[in-house]
Amino acid sequence: MGQQHQRSPLAPDSFPKLPGLPGLKIGVAATGMKYTGRPDVMLALLDPGSVIAATFTKSKTRSAPVDWCAENLPAGDVRAILVNAGNANAFTGTRGMRDVRTTASAVAKQTGCRPEEVYIASTGVIGEPLDAAQITASIQSMIQTAEPDDWQAAAQAILTTDTFPKAASATARLDGRTVTINGIAKGSGMIAPDMATMLAFLFTDAPLPARILQALLSQSVDRSFNCITVDSDTSTSDTVLLCSTGAKRDRPKGLRTHRDPRLEGFAKALDKVTSALSRLIVCDGEGAEKLITITVTGAESDIAARRIGLAIGNSPLVKTAIAGEDANWGRIVMAVGKSGEAADRDRLKISIGGHAVARRGQVVPGYDEARLEPHMQGRDIQIKVDVGIGKGRATVWTCDLTHRYIDINASYRS
Repeated sequence: MGQQHQRSPLAPDSFPKLPGLPGLKIGVAATGMKYTGRPDVMLALLDPGSVIAATFTKSKTRSAPVDWCAENLPAGDVRAILVNAGNANAFTGTRGMRDVRTTASAVAKQTGCRPEEVYIASTGVIGEPLDAAQITASIQSMIQTAEPDDWQAAAQAILTTDTFPKAASATARLDGRTVTINGIAKGSGMIAPDMATMLAFLFTDAPLPARILQALLSQSVDRSFNCITVDSDTSTSDTVLLCSTGAKRDRPKGLRTHRDPRLEGFAKALDKVTSALSRLIVCDGEGAEKLITITVTGAESDIAARRIGLAIGNSPLVKTAIAGEDANWGRIVMAVGKSGEAADRDRLKISIGGHAVARRGQVVPGYDEARLEPHMQGRDIQIKVDVGIGKGRATVWTCDLTHRYIDINASYRS
């Protein structure tokens, strides 16, 4: 089955119940490309008239599937999404794009759409040529066995070093009716904010045009997927796709911008799904034992606050201290200082687990580290920092750094 890893202690107890969506079916297959005894390809089939929005990695060495999707996104039309695990089809030269076209054309031929309406995503090892024939041979069976609500199988099929499948769902009211947003994601290592640092596939029956979906998605990604980090490494394959199967239904009249008050509930529901998936990815960080929530306030701007939070969340010294259950707040001070963002040393405030540890440029009088021990021994670590400059704020999620991260990545290609 390939390298297997112990289920994360931060994993949820069970997979959530996600309803089926009209206009959407999902099929999976096992190709044996890298893994045996498990599905490793997922095909989502969408009704004619479905539309799509997306965000992609900003990596300068991005994969062929990302290039393909970005090229086709302006049209806003989608009929299928094909995802494989085990091979990233990245840094594979001109062959990489040929393999993308081959698989997209195969799906298009069997579904009666244009290849440009088939979106492709790949995850796995970089630099190994993809065997497109292994994927195309499974397309017909996935179409024949596709179901409207097989979310767990779909979430399982896209995993690599992940230890559990990830999904979330939310509903909202839009023009007097209830609409649903479902999402699945994968990510465990090579996770750092630079758009969306993993793969995520979101689907809704809300009747919204592609341009509105795009604005809502970009906004939501910026405060969820762009606020997580496991190891500060940005993948070549990062992709988030949001599809609406309800585009053919009556759209809200006069809808011109994503800031329309009628979309407030949908935007909140989308944020709920993307934030939930983001935290699940951090909870499955390779070797993770603890989820770390870093709240930064008092920054020059929200962007500055996020950068400070990420400087803390990406610090190996902070992450290893937390893995060792050591409340070494001096490392947090260090990380704030190296962020490059404005901070006032003599106004800086730090608390861990609700306990004030530093303020006014020094340790809190009477500070007793023993009071923090129960919190540091738990799974959910809370760090709050106020940098004393302005009103900017952000929340960043990360995990601790344990020796198992080395074990997992040292054996990744075996």
